[in-house]
Amino acid sequence: MKINVYDHATGNNIEREMKADEQTNYDLIQAEAKNEALAETEKAKAKEAVISKLGLTADEVAALLS
Repeated sequence: MKINVYDHATGNNIEREMKADEQTNYDLIQAEAKNEALAETEKAKAKEAVISKLGLTADEVAALLS
């Protein structure tokens, strides 16, 4: 994968391939972001299930949480 690196000393923008450690770090960050997004989705589904079981409307839930 290519990245852009700005050289402040020269003012040049350099495009280069990622180094192995940069690629590993990038892949790790992407995997963590994906896992966090999945966890948030599951959390939202769980909340919706509880609200549905209780038979509450969105306005009622908002009133309870305010």
